[in-house]
Amino acid sequence: MINLPLFPLHTVLFPGIPINLHIFEPRYKQMINLCVDTEQPFGVVLIQQGEEALGPLAEPHSIGCTAQIADVEYLDDGRINVLAIGMDRFRICSLSYDQPYLVGQVELLPLAAENAHSLAQAGQRLRPWVERYLSILSQIADDADVDTSHLPNDPAALAYLAAAVVQIPTPQKQTLLATGQATSLLSDIRAIYRREVPLLRAMIAYETNADEHSFSLN
Repeated sequence: MINLPLFPLHTVLFPGIPINLHIFEPRYKQMINLCVDTEQPFGVVLIQQGEEALGPLAEPHSIGCTAQIADVEYLDDGRINVLAIGMDRFRICSLSYDQPYLVGQVELLPLAAENAHSLAQAGQRLRPWVERYLSILSQIADDADVDTSHLPNDPAALAYLAAAVVQIPTPQKQTLLATGQATSLLSDIRAIYRREVPLLRAMIAYETNADEHSFSLN
């Protein structure tokens, strides 16, 4: 068990994924300064009930992800820009309200050890779907082609990147974060991508067809 300062947000952080934060509330500036001084992480947890800022402390979901601060920018008006990297899943066992911010007594939750061959196969099945999805997103955004050659080789890292990138509601992302077995996580994410890729393709086809049939009355 470790004591971990908690930052409830309307977002889900996954291991290996960066998060940018703009800190303006005194309670969270105090928390960030503590983490910088002690070189300790804080925990990002999805809000279950409540608001992020300027109100009572929000009620968080029990599963979150530790965030290690990678860069800090102190602004002239006292606000702080923070870049942090998701590190480890955790479960909140109890909450303390002794500080202006939440502090949780947490246990870390590494993914369950599984058969390496099965894990690699699950990663290989997911990879092409992620590649297709990113390629379609680049078409929608009218960006240059996405280079997918740098997708992680590690299946768990690929799963978390895929979970972070896919555009689904945050409660669904929270369910993915709470999944404790890597092969189940990879399978669940692949099912999501198999649903989302055709939807994106249909959206592009519809917009293309609409553009081709549009006309001006002038």
